[in-house]
Amino acid sequence: MKYTVSLKENRLFRRLYARGRSAVAPTMVLYCRPNGRGENRLGLTTGTKLGNAVVRNKVRRRLRAIYRTHEALLRPGFDIVIVARMQAVQRPYAQMEEQFLRLAKKLRLTREEAGDKAPKKEGAP
Repeated sequence: MKYTVSLKENRLFRRLYARGRSAVAPTMVLYCRPNGRGENRLGLTTGTKLGNAVVRNKVRRRLRAIYRTHEALLRPGFDIVIVARMQAVQRPYAQMEEQFLRLAKKLRLTREEAGDKAPKKEGAP
């Protein structure tokens, strides 16, 4: 995750839940709030209701991979928390990816929604 830092402090999660914007899908809830920095901060939450540690870690890995794959499409300067829901355990990866992109557009996190251009890759003219 080139442009992202982990969000770990409980107070930051609580502030995001209280004051941030949110969008809901069957597999996840996406919370976001501007952070005034040039980078995004990502937090992932998987509750014990999803299953044992193996299941929760699998869901976290999938969510992190979805975020990492589409990181260049997202605008910088946001705190983002993804909360996994029960259906995330059974749904295929492609469906979770589709729902993440839909939620990101709904919250105007994508560069297309803001009119920004994606950053050029290093070494490209």
